Amino acid sequence: MDITVNGTLHSLDLPDDTPLLWALRDGLGITGVKYGCGIAQCGACTVHIDGQAVRSCQVALGDTWGDVTTIEGLSDPNALHPVQQAWIAHQVAQCGYCQSGQIMQAVDLLSLNPAPTDEDIDQVMSGNLCRCGTYPRIRAAIHTAASMMREA
Repeated sequence: MDITVNGTLHSLDLPDDTPLLWALRDGLGITGVKYGCGIAQCGACTVHIDGQAVRSCQVALGDTWGDVTTIEGLSDPNALHPVQQAWIAHQVAQCGYCQSGQIMQAVDLLSLNPAPTDEDIDQVMSGNLCRCGTYPRIRAAIHTAASMMREA
């Protein structure tokens, strides 16, 4: 099966029913996408397919409908994405395990809503769990990234 991930076309010799998560991690060695729960409840495995945030543990490789972007492909080689910049500025990560999924979900949110309220953020981000409880910093970073993106 052919799949485009982070702008590169890959051929994978895996069954079509392989979860995208495992195709990325085991088939391609892309480890920024994390296994959290396996039932789409924690958000650690969030990636984009054609710009839409999805839980890669629940999408079969054969059911992908477009280009896949992981945290590794989010920014260009010369500059971090504004959401990544804001994450660093607000020192969001503690253990960091959930952060790639959090960032990918936040990017999707801002692509749909360039000026989210706290309530908007809380609603969209509620499916991404952070065991360290960095939710106030996540919210602040999203507001900062939104501002940066509007100014650009």
